[in-house]
Amino acid sequence: MNALPATVDQYIASFPADVQAVLRAVRATIRQAAPQAEERISYRMPAMFQNGVVVYFGAFKRHLGLFPPVDDPLVRARAAAYAGPKGNLQFPYDQPIPHGLIAEVVRSRLQANQAKAASARRKR
Repeated sequence: MNALPATVDQYIASFPADVQAVLRAVRATIRQAAPQAEERISYRMPAMFQNGVVVYFGAFKRHLGLFPPVDDPLVRARAAAYAGPKGNLQFPYDQPIPHGLIAEVVRSRLQANQAKAASARRKR
């Protein structure tokens, strides 16, 4: 990927077909779990925002990365097998992508963002 992608579609199109398929499927999973989130490129990768960042996802040589780490201890425990550096999740391409877990992470991040936004509104 030489040029910076302006859209998520451009980002996905810059990868080989097999990785594109994974990225499209994960994108659909995230969109289904967060239908009102705004999609954009941030930090050179696809991101979803709703009351702050929900998730970033990106293609790497051997895995799909999902950022940032989830705060909910129950979800974090279920995702522990995929934990990479700093708690970010890494889903190897040579294993089935756990779309249900990804949706759970997204929903957890949405709830955390909503709680932070509500707290900020109460403080005003």
